[in-house]
Amino acid sequence: MNKDEIIAFLQQQISFLQAQLLQTNDTISIANQKIDNLLAEVSSLRELLENKKQEEQKQKRMMKGMSKLIENKSEKQTSCHNEDANNEESAGSGESPNTTEPKERPKTNNGAKRKQHCDVEVVEIDVEPDDPRFSMEQARLYKTRDVIRYELIPMRFIKKIYHVKVYTQDDEFFSGKAPDAPFLNSQYDGSFIAGMAQLRYIYAMPVERIVRYFNENGFDMEKSTAHGLLRKTETLFEKLYEALGTAVKEDTYLAGDETYHRVLVEVKNKDGKGIKKGYIWVVTSINTGLTYYFYHNGSRKEDIILDYIDGYRGAFQSDGFAVYRKMAKWLVRLACFQHVKRKFLDCDDDPDCKEIVSLINDLYRNEHEHTIGVDGWTERDNYKWRQQYAPPVMAMIRKKLDMMAADPQLLPKTEKYDAVHYMLNEWDSLQNIFTRGDYHLDNNLVERLNRYISLSRRNSLFFGSHKGAERGAMFYSLATTCRVLNINFFEYISDIINKAATLPPSTPIGKYRDLLPDKWKLNNIAKD
Repeated sequence: MNKDEIIAFLQQQISFLQAQLLQTNDTISIANQKIDNLLAEVSSLRELLENKKQEEQKQKRMMKGMSKLIENKSEKQTSCHNEDANNEESAGSGESPNTTEPKERPKTNNGAKRKQHCDVEVVEIDVEPDDPRFSMEQARLYKTRDVIRYELIPMRFIKKIYHVKVYTQDDEFFSGKAPDAPFLNSQYDGSFIAGMAQLRYIYAMPVERIVRYFNENGFDMEKSTAHGLLRKTETLFEKLYEALGTAVKEDTYLAGDETYHRVLVEVKNKDGKGIKKGYIWVVTSINTGLTYYFYHNGSRKEDIILDYIDGYRGAFQSDGFAVYRKMAKWLVRLACFQHVKRKFLDCDDDPDCKEIVSLINDLYRNEHEHTIGVDGWTERDNYKWRQQYAPPVMAMIRKKLDMMAADPQLLPKTEKYDAVHYMLNEWDSLQNIFTRGDYHLDNNLVERLNRYISLSRRNSLFFGSHKGAERGAMFYSLATTCRVLNINFFEYISDIINKAATLPPSTPIGKYRDLLPDKWKLNNIAKD
């Protein structure tokens, strides 16, 4: 082949290769388009799957809520004839529920020791035979049998009238002195206000219901008078409440939370109602039992709790709310195993989640084997015991969590995804619990205290104003502190309100520290 033929042949080959390349590019382009379509379809299917999963979870939560409302186990009435009815059904069908003949139940209070109620008022009455054949002169006493009946007087109101005598002697007057009332120109003793506070803040009775209850028991009172007495008490306790907020932070171990209560406000919401969900913050001292509720216009802004806890360097236990997590930068933050556990329980019958729940239960079983202060068990003993049982269980939990988090089938925005990542985010704070022997595994103490607010939400519906919510926070602080310290709230308020009324306005805050429930209890024990 000559030179021209070779060139022509090469050009022909180049053209052929170019045609092949163009064809290949077209094929690749078509393949890429198909791949893009497939990826889009997969993404769409994944999104549909996630939406379906979310909808299923939403429906499950709604069903759970409805089932709880229907069951309402805490208030469910159980017939006392169920067992008898079952026995009758068995008898009617010719079957005996027991292999032996049923015996008549002995009337012995099931062997339980009856309470003597030694502190109640006792009235003794001699009961003689009422029989026409009986003659006291001819009969001889054989024995006396004591029969006890407890009677209830619903509410006793005592009107004490002090006849203050004034005498003159040697051109000088001498006058008796009646007990001081907590408030100027008021006829109500501290015990009266204490009774109202107990019904309102311990037993969650709205003020109007308290007034109605008083009226039904013979004491005519206006609702405005009742509100006025509680308002004046709040003013009287202003420094006591301030001393409580300061004293709580003296402890090295605190626990906190926030809850809500509906509040009447002037600005109407989107539904045309002047009602706002107002948040109440709470911080309790684990070692002293002092509890401090505080309210700032119902706000849940992080600055409120951060300003209060500013400068504190001890341990703080809470749920996983973002503002609490921020505290881990400057104090020892402790998480709550119960909050973690609840999220995994919400995943129903998922085997991985059930395994996590089982491992958390193992931690509790080990923890409950000993109690600090019982049989000489000390905080140091408990710390050593935790170093034995906790690390292997926590290691198994972490291994399982990492495996679940890496699972490509774990879809975002599902209950399982939220549970796994919630626990992973709380991991360091959960580990901190085992760095001391006296840290609790959960935040249940605060959760129990918040039930007093929950009862008020159900019974009172709302606070009448932001000021009323602030007053409620003050009273709930004292009421729940008394509950934690096993103090009778009525007796405490009856005593403190009269003592606080005698203190001059210039009294320093430190003086009120001795009137807080923990010191008050110690002083009363010392007197006894």
